[in-house]
Amino acid sequence: MIAVIDYDAGNIRSVLNAMKAMGQEAVLTDDRETILGADRIILPGVGAFGDAMGRLKDRGLVEVIRKAAGEGTPFLGICLGLQLLFSSSEESPGAEGIGLLAGTVKKFPQEADGIRYKVPEIGWNDLTYPNPGRLFEGVPEHSYVYFVHSFYAHAEDRSITKATSTYAGVTFDASVESGNVFACQFHPEKSEAIGRKILENFLRITNGGAAC
Repeated sequence: MIAVIDYDAGNIRSVLNAMKAMGQEAVLTDDRETILGADRIILPGVGAFGDAMGRLKDRGLVEVIRKAAGEGTPFLGICLGLQLLFSSSEESPGAEGIGLLAGTVKKFPQEADGIRYKVPEIGWNDLTYPNPGRLFEGVPEHSYVYFVHSFYAHAEDRSITKATSTYAGVTFDASVESGNVFACQFHPEKSEAIGRKILENFLRITNGGAAC
């Protein structure tokens, strides 16, 4: 069973629909025991960092996420769900993140090398692979995936960065992997065949981080 964490985070329906289309049992829940008893956990999200963290804290979900991650349950953050795994974001100064990953979350510049960029980045962009990542097995480098974001993460430990992309003159972390914790800045559930393959790879990860 896959627990999709419910905290009024936005793109939840598309994640549930993707799991259903792949024949997976997925439940939308904020119940502690359901989340801790799940085989896999997905943290989706769109919106503001501080507001999202406030909702997670109000529902008592921050410690649940930390506990589940510590127990080795395969965990996938999507979009804002990736950013929340870090300790803070320029979007919401003073707001404390979940803190599973060390690094920074910053806003894209609106101009780079004399070129004006639209922020947020909305649309398709390609991936490069600085390090091998299990989510990208069988996914060719420079595959295109779908992004919607104004902020980007840069992990302190560069070995956990498994995919990058470039926008507004910034090469940013498109996906990270640390043990059983995976996250994508892009939306795999909206990235057609490539996104489906990435989700299939996540579904192959077993508790403790091993692939079956």
